[in-house]
Order: sequence, then C-alpha cells, then structure tokens
Amino acid sequence: MIPYARQSIDDADLAAVVEVLRSEYLTQGPTVPRFERAVAQRCGARFAVAACNATAALHLACLALGVGPGDRVWTSPNSFVASANCALYCGAEIDFVDIDPRTYALSTQALRAKLERAERAGEIPKVVIAVDFAGQPCDAAGIAALRDRYGFRIIEDAAHAIGALYRGEPVGNGRYADVTVFSFHPVKIITTAEGGMALSNDAELAGRMALLRSHGVTRDAARMEERSHDPWEYEQVELGFNYRMTEVEAALGLAQLARIETFLERRRALAARYDRDLAGMPLVLPYQIPDARSAYHLYPIRVGPAARIDRRGLYGALRERGIVTNVHYIPIHTQPYYRALGFAPGAFPVAEAYYREALSLPLYYGLTDEQQSEVVAAVADALG
Repeated sequence: MIPYARQSIDDADLAAVVEVLRSEYLTQGPTVPRFERAVAQRCGARFAVAACNATAALHLACLALGVGPGDRVWTSPNSFVASANCALYCGAEIDFVDIDPRTYALSTQALRAKLERAERAGEIPKVVIAVDFAGQPCDAAGIAALRDRYGFRIIEDAAHAIGALYRGEPVGNGRYADVTVFSFHPVKIITTAEGGMALSNDAELAGRMALLRSHGVTRDAARMEERSHDPWEYEQVELGFNYRMTEVEAALGLAQLARIETFLERRRALAARYDRDLAGMPLVLPYQIPDARSAYHLYPIRVGPAARIDRRGLYGALRERGIVTNVHYIPIHTQPYYRALGFAPGAFPVAEAYYREALSLPLYYGLTDEQQSEVVAAVADALG
C-alpha cells in the first residue's frame, strides 16, 4: 500500500528519544524548553509554548485572548473540526467564513463582506482563526488589514504550515497574527508523535498560555497571592489544564526539526513533479499564491465535471491499486454536531463545492519516485 501520508523516523530520532528515556526527566525537564526555543528561533518569534497537541494549543490561544461566553469566533469551514471546537471549549459562539475558490483558505473578500454586515449588527468577532491550508499560508496581510479596521484578534492555525514562507518570512513570526499554532502529528511536516505549539510575540499571551497549560498552577512568587516562603509551596491562580508536552516528544521534535529543510525540499520536489505529470488531465491542481512558498503538507486535487469519473470513482480506482488517498476536508458546518447548532448545507457554497471534488494524493518525505510514478499512472488510467 502507498499511504497518503507517513512519518519519517531515522536513527538520529531514535537516539534522541533513547537519550531522554535514560535521563532524569521524562516530563517537565529541560528538553521541552529547548524545543520551544528552537522552533521560536527558526520562525522568528519571541515566545513558543509547546502543548500535547495542536488542538490543545488552539484552546490555550483562545483562552489567552480572553475568549469566553458571549464572544464570537470565526474560522474556515475547510479545516479539521479542531479549528472550530477550540472556541466552543471556551463557551464562545462559532461561525464560519467561506473559502477562496483557488487557495481553499479563508477568503479575505468573504471576510470583508461578513465584517461589514457584522458591524452594522454590532456583532464583530473577538477572534478570527485563519487556517493555512495544505501547507500554503492564508492571506495573512489581507486579514491583518481587516483586523486593524475592525479590532478583532487573529489566531493563525498553521497546523499544516511549519516551514512555509509568506512574503519571504517564516510562517509563525507573528507579523500578522497574535498567536500561530503548529501541529506535530505524524502526518505533518515534522512530528513529535502527538504535539503542538503556539507561537507569539506577546509576553503576556505566552505567559498565560504557559500557565494554563499546566493546571493554572505556579511556583512563581510574582504570580502568587501570598509570596512563597517555603520551597514546596505553589498556588493555583487559574483554572488550567494538563496540556503539557513530554520530554520524549520534545526530543523527537528537536531531532526532526534538524531535518526540516530536507523534508521541505523533498515535499516541494514531489509537488513540482505532480504539477508536471498531472498537467493536461481533467483535474484542478493546487494553486500557489505568488507571495508565498508552501510547505506542501498536502497535495489536493479536484476531480471536476470534465473527468470521466467523479471523486468517489477515482478514490476507489486508486484504492484497488493499493494507493490510499484522503479528503481534506468535510466542511465543519455540515458535521452532525454543528448542524445541531443551526448550521446547514448550502451556508458556505464554495467550501462545499470544493469538498465534492477534492482528493489528497500521497505526499510525504519517504514517497519514492517509483511510487509517485505509480500514483500518476493510476490517476491517468482511471481518468481514461
């Protein structure tokens, strides 16, 4: 079988993990801070807060920005459900903004129109969660310009996009977003098995996320209501969570981060080969915005009406030849839980149209040239 995605683990990764397993600390030691500093430095951000997964990091970001009951949060319907769930965890109201028909990320034009309506109704969102889809950055500058006009805060859900560049700078540098969140799930660019990280240039936001990550408990005398006199004393000053990353995960992350350029180079080469070899077939290939460089977490194609078979037919034909594809994503607002909140099919037609045709082809560091040729040949045969 050729999977749609797979992690790459080498001897250096294994050695890094074993070293931590043999060390004094398996959690709350020095490795997580080292990993945080390394990611922050690579992205050009001041602060980084590691978490047990990206969903937890999104939740922490919402909490740090003060999202709560009565607040509104908007995000893209073309994402995994975590991009919306994180607002609901805080008791906020969630809504969606339709996607750009070429990039499949949140549409700046649709956001502008929705904000104009919301301003008239007195319903401006507190936070917009902009999703970097498939490894390509969203229109961060355009969204930030609207933030400056309307006063909302921005979380950049960059779960797909560590290593991507926007206007020549790394995603995560905080130029346009209050908080940027990365995922280190095994199918992502680098992995910690599970894991996520929130980056910010705001010391207060980063400090609050770090506090909430660990039960809201502190030993910092400056944060305590009564100054500590004994070395064992601690205080819970917020209602927090156990969202910590382990030392073992951080060790794997550091080893993977050392290879990120190699991973990115291979993904970009594979994507360029798909671009070349699939050209001329009745497919819509990924569009690249001119001021960004994708990390190519995914290679999503669209099987349009000109094709001999539809998306379901292509999915099945590839599966019969041992090629596993996937669909990213079923629009969040069409999920049963969200339909129960009042959302209905037809509300965000661009995202829904994309979903009906979308299929993500295999793309990962270990995909060989021979395997990719098998994928291309199978797609060509299926399309006739």
